Amino acid sequence: MRKLIGLVLVCCLTAGGLTGCELFGPKFEAPHLAVIKVDLLDSDILSQHFKVRLRVQNPNSRALPVRGITCKLELAGDEFGNGVSGESFKVPAYGEAEFDMLLTTNLASAVVRFMNKKDKNADSLEYRISGKVDLASAWFRSIPFSDTGQLPIH
Repeated sequence: MRKLIGLVLVCCLTAGGLTGCELFGPKFEAPHLAVIKVDLLDSDILSQHFKVRLRVQNPNSRALPVRGITCKLELAGDEFGNGVSGESFKVPAYGEAEFDMLLTTNLASAVVRFMNKKDKNADSLEYRISGKVDLASAWFRSIPFSDTGQLPIH
């Protein structure tokens, strides 16, 4: 009797595992994020608040259900600020979407370093953006990302 119960249990777990694999499908590949525009919202003696326009590209064969994004932005190799966006949206399969994020910097540590490193003749500045995309999906929680690019200086 114990062998029969054990055999039934193994069969159920195996069938459940196979069904689960079909439901989960392949994992999401990390999306690609690019900084499009940075606007100063307000500042005081200790910090500055920026609105950062970002483009997210989905390299996956299914839609990316974004619940929110957290990130760190580096300019010219130095940490510039940290950002969050609680905006929910869907990025179509093999598609892209744009959204705004709030970014906070510490005046003393970020802006001063940035101004000292900025090449007066340069028309763009190298950036690195890294963080995680939180998903509105029952099966996946979040996907880390890290991208680099050039931000035009006007």
